[in-house]
Amino acid sequence: MENNPPQQIGDILKLKSNKKPPAYEWQDFALRIINELKVPNFKRSAVFKVCKEERKAYIEQCLNDTKELCKTGQAWKYFFKIISASKKPKL
Repeated sequence: MENNPPQQIGDILKLKSNKKPPAYEWQDFALRIINELKVPNFKRSAVFKVCKEERKAYIEQCLNDTKELCKTGQAWKYFFKIISASKKPKL
């Protein structure tokens, strides 16, 4: 099979990938959480916010707890419930 190289500049620009890699480690981690928990579009910014503001070890623990405890239903809701419950002041 013959491999045809692009002949015109427009062909080269079409082949160019416009996808940027994450600038920070927490962004890559947030994308992983979004994929694993199937977070809907309207809640994705909340995942990025949590990953930026909280310690990675803490978020990983919440993610592991979510995977272990939420076998059915929407795991992303359970993840946010765990994150927000531990932030509340304990009386």
